[in-house]
Amino acid sequence: MVLAVNGLKTYFYMGRGQTIRAVNGVSFTLSKGQWLALVGESGCGKSVTALSIMRLIPNPPGRIVSGNVIFNGKDLLQLSDKEIDRIRGNRIAMIFQEPMTSLNPVLTIERQLTEPLEIHRQLDHSAAVTEALRLLSLVGIPEPEKRIKHYPHQFSGGMQQRIMIAMALACNPEVLIADEPTTSVDVTVQAQLLELINELRVRFGTAVLLITHNLGVVARYAEYVMVMYAGRIVESAPARVLYSAPRHPYTAGLLAAVPRLDTRRRRGAPIPGLPPDLGRLEPNMCAFSPRCKFAMGECRKQTPPLEPIGPEHYVRCFRSHETDDLLRMTDEGS
Repeated sequence: MVLAVNGLKTYFYMGRGQTIRAVNGVSFTLSKGQWLALVGESGCGKSVTALSIMRLIPNPPGRIVSGNVIFNGKDLLQLSDKEIDRIRGNRIAMIFQEPMTSLNPVLTIERQLTEPLEIHRQLDHSAAVTEALRLLSLVGIPEPEKRIKHYPHQFSGGMQQRIMIAMALACNPEVLIADEPTTSVDVTVQAQLLELINELRVRFGTAVLLITHNLGVVARYAEYVMVMYAGRIVESAPARVLYSAPRHPYTAGLLAAVPRLDTRRRRGAPIPGLPPDLGRLEPNMCAFSPRCKFAMGECRKQTPPLEPIGPEHYVRCFRSHETDDLLRMTDEGS
């Protein structure tokens, strides 16, 4: 185990006394070489979880209010700014969601790639340039000697994302957090980038935390999956178990929303309603109950705990043992 997140809570304190509980008690572990996926609708807290691990939450208005993030025996949340700077981008790296806004538009690719090499690996400039060229070749950038002098706007979205991957891998991190790494690219380039990350994971033993809403990508690559809703983990299980036997209505709804070509169902079935407003959540009820066709009275009176129901399988639902209807919903998309 290289990373353990325990009871992480990150809140945003807005005007007029409103508190947004973006991450509300998230816990998980990540092992060397493991590919772990965090999935859920937009606004459920996936990216905030990643930014909390990296200690990149803007304060104000955000603040990590409790929990710990243990990396190789040290709590990242208790380290000084200088200590976390030595880990961030070095031993833990992150591929951000939007490369156009993550790359500095006024600096060349050479400068942006050589800076972490000079700071974290103490390479001189000449050696850093040589290593930067190697990284660009590794991620499939053509003519790296020429392109390294270019600026971000001179690259396509797919090439920008490849550069982000090269930057994240520059220091051979032990943990790689990939936040929607293929959002801005087409399907062909998406497959190439994911295969690249997987090859590097296998080669270097890097642990990967993949944040996405693409269940097809998760099915192909992830070993273990966590489903997040309204700031909480509502179900987590090995990928094969989660896809074959979902135990939370939200997980079943996500799977039913994916069109399938191997059945009569060609269209996905949408989950009714809208994601909740995190600033107006009722503290004593299941956050998914207003959208859940299986909700009962108890669901609207208290928050269900996250409980084990099988080997490495955890569910936050009072009806988690009633699987027949959930499986039927997933199969039929109804």
